[in-house]
Amino acid sequence: MKILFCGDIVGRSGREVVLANVPRLIKDYKIDLVIVNAENAAHGFGVNKRICQDLFEAGVDVISTGNHVWDQRDILFFIDQEKRLIRPINFPAGTPGRGFTLVKARNGKSALVVNAMARLYMDPLDDPFAAVEKVLTNHRLGQNVDAIVLDFHGEASAEKMAMGHLCDGRVSLVVGTHTHIPTADHMILPNGTGYQTDAGMCGDYNSVIGMHKDVPIARFTRKMPTDRMQPATGPGTLCGVMVELNEQGLSQAIVPVRLGPNLSESKPWA
Repeated sequence: MKILFCGDIVGRSGREVVLANVPRLIKDYKIDLVIVNAENAAHGFGVNKRICQDLFEAGVDVISTGNHVWDQRDILFFIDQEKRLIRPINFPAGTPGRGFTLVKARNGKSALVVNAMARLYMDPLDDPFAAVEKVLTNHRLGQNVDAIVLDFHGEASAEKMAMGHLCDGRVSLVVGTHTHIPTADHMILPNGTGYQTDAGMCGDYNSVIGMHKDVPIARFTRKMPTDRMQPATGPGTLCGVMVELNEQGLSQAIVPVRLGPNLSESKPWA
């Protein structure tokens, strides 16, 4: 079973590079499941119903989010209706939407996708470790589900690495999102879980984490009020990670994916 995870989509550049490449990647590499984080897809802030529908039509199976999930108000209603769109599982009880979803992959196998948000330097949500532990108690890899993927949306690399090791052997892939910068630590942990601290973003890397450079630079250098940040509009790069699973649902191969300008390219295996 092959799984492609694409990092945070930022603005139109990110949407365009994902929509252009995902159908081809599915065909060329016989990908069974595609997951993307789209929390910055709508002009850099949140995601809306139309964008979700475009991504689903392109072959995306599950859309995860993060701290910007509520930036587009129409998502409040859509997220309750669409089970393939998830938000961090550790939002307080009563929050719209769901923190995990169970879907059928293209090869007919079942896949659980979980979204959680870290707490270091982030909004103080409920304990993500306890929330993930609870869902893994009811969904056991190789027993009642064939694959499990966790998108851990957070700032601190240590917190993400701790989550990876907590899940090792019980989850197919743990991948971080939020920082928009792909890390070089893709690996298979000792008990078979694929791991990467951050998948990076899908967007224009001639930018400050996907945004036009002028406003972020002014904020850092002048410490004065500025205009709202706007997504950069140059050619986008698709960043993510691909794993191949064994019959037990654990990772037997992992490779970073980077397709586009500015960064060194890393293509999936043949």
